[in-house]
Amino acid sequence: MTARPGKPCLLLVNGPNLNMLGTRQPEIYGSTTLAQIEQRVAEVAAGFGFEVRPVQSNHEGVLVDAIQAARQDCTGIIINPAAYSHTSVAIRDALSAADLPVVEVHLSNIHTRETFRHHSYVSAVAEVVIAGAGPAGYEYAVRYLAERRP
Repeated sequence: MTARPGKPCLLLVNGPNLNMLGTRQPEIYGSTTLAQIEQRVAEVAAGFGFEVRPVQSNHEGVLVDAIQAARQDCTGIIINPAAYSHTSVAIRDALSAADLPVVEVHLSNIHTRETFRHHSYVSAVAEVVIAGAGPAGYEYAVRYLAERRP
């Protein structure tokens, strides 16, 4: 989907295993599904005049391709890189090359979990990192991008 002329677009990126939200470890990730998060993000974004292009993949290259394509018609990126936070220099580099404002979102607080989750390659290129706010973190990300818009 390409944004309509004059209608700013936000790319919403969700990494591996987030398609399992609602059933995967609800004690950590909650019971909200990815479809519910995408719907809520679209509603909040519409209130600020944004369209949302959601993409979720368990494949790193698909996410890199979507981030690169966002340069053409998006004004910001909201990303929950999931496990790729801790491993993907490719996603970090794609975000950097996109030259768009980036908000990194994590449903859980990665800093209170296993040590290997404490470092995120994406954080170095994100303007804001939201961790531990659950699904509301995505809404905060939309609000941040709306407020920083010129």
